[in-house]
Amino acid sequence: VGNGLDANTDIGPLISRDAVAKVERLVSDAIHKGARIVLGDPNKLSSGLFVSPIILTGVTPRMDMWSEEIFGPVCAISTFANESEAINLANDSRHGLAAYVYSNDYRRACRVAESLDYGMVGVNDTAISNVQAPFGGVKESGFGREGSTHGIEEYLVLQYLLVDGN
Repeated sequence: VGNGLDANTDIGPLISRDAVAKVERLVSDAIHKGARIVLGDPNKLSSGLFVSPIILTGVTPRMDMWSEEIFGPVCAISTFANESEAINLANDSRHGLAAYVYSNDYRRACRVAESLDYGMVGVNDTAISNVQAPFGGVKESGFGREGSTHGIEEYLVLQYLLVDGN
């Protein structure tokens, strides 16, 4: 955690004090409602605009972080009994920017990825953003895409024209 311009830094600052406060609130709420800390110290979570990574397990839908976009170095882990439950839990959100699927079964990973209501889905990888790919979410996480050749479509108006040849 450090200066984002330093090549040795993995995690730079958040965008504002409000963003830091939101991460602190979401982590505190989750811990208060039963989430367990696997990595990190909630008592030393932030300094200025910097937030240290934290991993929480036992995250449930009754926790605020389940339904709010975090935009901070927080990994919230929950469990599920089967594939159908995992898809339902993941799609039970007002947001839909990015989702991630991890599996050794390629067919399952693709089936689950196609069932997720998100603008971008990474399979066995988190580095889903690049200049060649369209970037954007669905639901309350946005509408439309930017980047790639698909990004230009947001600036175009489609017109249908029929000309009678008689």
